[in-house]
Amino acid sequence: MSESTRPAAPARPVHSWDEFTTLREVVVGTAVGARLPEQTDPSSWLSCFPKTSAAELAAIEVGAYPQQVVEETEEDLDALVATLRELGVTVHQPQVVDHAAAFSAPGWKADGGFHSYCPRDLTLVVGETVIEVASPMRHRYFEVFGLRDLFQEYLLGGARWLSAPRPRLDDGLFEFDADGLPLLGESEPVFDAANVLRLGRDVFYQVSRSGNELGLKWLESTLGLLGDLRLHPLRDIYGYTHIDSTIALLRPGLVLLNPERISPETVPEPLRGWDILWCPPAEPSADSPEHALSESWISMNLLMVSPDTAIVESGQHSLIKQLEHAGITVLPHRLRHSRVLGGGFHCVTLDIRRDGGPEDYLS
Repeated sequence: MSESTRPAAPARPVHSWDEFTTLREVVVGTAVGARLPEQTDPSSWLSCFPKTSAAELAAIEVGAYPQQVVEETEEDLDALVATLRELGVTVHQPQVVDHAAAFSAPGWKADGGFHSYCPRDLTLVVGETVIEVASPMRHRYFEVFGLRDLFQEYLLGGARWLSAPRPRLDDGLFEFDADGLPLLGESEPVFDAANVLRLGRDVFYQVSRSGNELGLKWLESTLGLLGDLRLHPLRDIYGYTHIDSTIALLRPGLVLLNPERISPETVPEPLRGWDILWCPPAEPSADSPEHALSESWISMNLLMVSPDTAIVESGQHSLIKQLEHAGITVLPHRLRHSRVLGGGFHCVTLDIRRDGGPEDYLS
């Protein structure tokens, strides 16, 4: 049979090696059922408000988010879904999870769940493998169940589906610094997937309050099973939560960095020699709550849909101009409650298929 008459190989159900090549399939989160868990739980305090003192924490209202926040967020996510579909991207959303249902483990109880707004947080896609991570937040223990049917479809279609060891999340995992603020200990491997960025055969892992050294060790051992991959630890860059409001990989050789957390002298070694865009300060928005899950730098939490196209929060005019000057077409979108709910466009999406492969972008 000649090459021209040979049947095309079936599309891989999962194929995502990076943050910027052309996007083909994605999961977009939902705010339905979103609630803020009880903050007296050390894992919730650590994950939601790690810079907030115990006295200040007591003033934060917990429970279901206001209906206006949920409805407006759903409007914004619907617009995002519509744009992605217009671009030819296949879009999925999580099944509804009852986040108000309480649950428990042998060593702790949770008053309910959190939300399904940020699918990026709990699932890591590396190449053709879906990895459910072991989050340090107790209230997110069953959140990924809203995607389990989809992952099973991928498994049946030929993808690999792995899960990190289910963590105990005992009180001993949660420590405190000299100021009484929560820290993540090392009694077992835990990390959020949003501590990770992918760059072809290279993977970056930020050690922080949402990903410990044992989590790094487990991921390193697992990536060794998936191919010739290199894992780069990022330490002492941002000690609180996720990486995607500190570093955004825009295309090979171009990176957006947070100037409050990284300086020209502390650019991670693998990215030295790349062209750098220093993110401008966030511009004011109506979403500036007294108690926010995300800092203002969520403004740089963008989604690359191809190496020359980005989805960016529409109010960030300086950032948009900077990206356009670098040759990137910007599709501006609203995400009115990104700080309240704790996630920008990168957070609220989980890319399943992109065109790129395990290229070596660093040699």
